[in-house]
Amino acid sequence: MPPQSSSHTPENPRQIIRISPLALMACVFLLFCFSFPVLGWPAAFGWMLVIPFLIAAWVLRVRTTVTENGLELRRAFSTQSISWDQIKGFRFPKRGWARADLVDGTEVSLPVVTFGRLPQLASASGGRITDPYAAAREAEAAAASNKDDDTDAQPNTE
Repeated sequence: MPPQSSSHTPENPRQIIRISPLALMACVFLLFCFSFPVLGWPAAFGWMLVIPFLIAAWVLRVRTTVTENGLELRRAFSTQSISWDQIKGFRFPKRGWARADLVDGTEVSLPVVTFGRLPQLASASGGRITDPYAAAREAEAAAASNKDDDTDAQPNTE
């Protein structure tokens, strides 16, 4: 039986941000769709059966791992590690994956990281990245408690 976690047990600061495994369903569907031309004319379209497997390999490989030491970026054909000291900031373009601005002036894309994944990135960074969603939740909670205090302070005139 594994040990129970307690408030004294540190959470695992390692977060893996990857493409959902449900994307593999699209690969299966693509394989099904490609099977019709392949069965009709195997000599001409047989090579098309490789495409769904290549896409599935890409889905399984591409990821960003956030650790307390930095970021580990896995792309289709390369792997890169970046320490927190090398990162100056982050940029979230309108389309595409987030980008890390490095101290040396270069920019690196973070596979699979979008603005919606920022809370996950912030929780694993050990406080190096702030979570704007958490700040918004705290502001809402403070506003709600102030509103409750105001309604309690008003006398009942009935």
